[in-house]
Amino acid sequence: MAGSNFIDYVKIHCKSGNGGAGSAHFYRARGIPKGGPDGGDGGRGGHIILRGNKQMWTLLHLKYRKHVLGFDGKNGNRGDRHGADGQDVILDVPLGTVVKDPETDEVLFEITEDGEEKIIMRGGRGGLGNSHFKSSTNQTPTHAQPGEELQEGWRILELKVLADVGLVGFPNAGKSTLLSAISAAKPEIADYPFTTLVPNLGMVSYRDYKSFVVADIPGIIEGAAEGKGLGHRFLRHIERNAILLFLIPADSKDHLKEYKVLLKELKKFNPELLDKKHIIAVSKSDMLDEELEESIREELPKDASVIFFSSVSQKNLMALKDLLWQNLNQ
Repeated sequence: MAGSNFIDYVKIHCKSGNGGAGSAHFYRARGIPKGGPDGGDGGRGGHIILRGNKQMWTLLHLKYRKHVLGFDGKNGNRGDRHGADGQDVILDVPLGTVVKDPETDEVLFEITEDGEEKIIMRGGRGGLGNSHFKSSTNQTPTHAQPGEELQEGWRILELKVLADVGLVGFPNAGKSTLLSAISAAKPEIADYPFTTLVPNLGMVSYRDYKSFVVADIPGIIEGAAEGKGLGHRFLRHIERNAILLFLIPADSKDHLKEYKVLLKELKKFNPELLDKKHIIAVSKSDMLDEELEESIREELPKDASVIFFSSVSQKNLMALKDLLWQNLNQ
């Protein structure tokens, strides 16, 4: 992971601004030595705000920004003048960013739309000036409210990749090769496990200028739900995919067992993942004849949607895209 620009987890300390104090001023002018209260309200403290930005794909810009400080509101002034509000601090984040409380692990909110803004730490309210406290029984109130104090605390930001299709499979199942074959993405590809250490996104061009997004997610190993291998580092990215494409290589020793282990790890991590549409794609099938394909198909569940393809020979790649598009638009 050293040197990677893909950062999907940061912990930052946020401190909003204090609210400004209200003014306890009384109007004074020539010939009016004892005017009424005219103290203005204090301005609110600046918020810390997260804003969705569809042009961003990583939290790298926040990795070394551990402390985010807001600006205080200004005090109210004479003549019922309102103090200036503290400037808000806006942090742009990729779509799919989830904000959590580190103490309770509670999800506070998530950013899913471009331009969407959510307050991560609210600035203190400004205090009311003494003009608010004038009454028939108290014509000269000397009281004005102090500004509300700032909020501060740690927050965890996690990125869950937003993609239409998530590629699920053991290391070296051919996920990166497929992504490079059907999109313009150029993930690192090699014949050893865990070539992919971070999710890669590829925009797949389809018929009539349509397109959809595929995510190549680091490979699962048995025990991933407990954090083995890359563990939770990749499993959370699958939660955002509409369809899961299970890749099982044709040269696997036990196709059904491999499929069941993948399902088991997803279920352990989040049972709701099994409710998503999923398709089984047998990769590297250019080495198979019809008889071997039928033999593998009989091993797999009868109700499963199964397709055989090869990224190298281009076998059934268009049929695979057709199948994915059909399922995305049902």
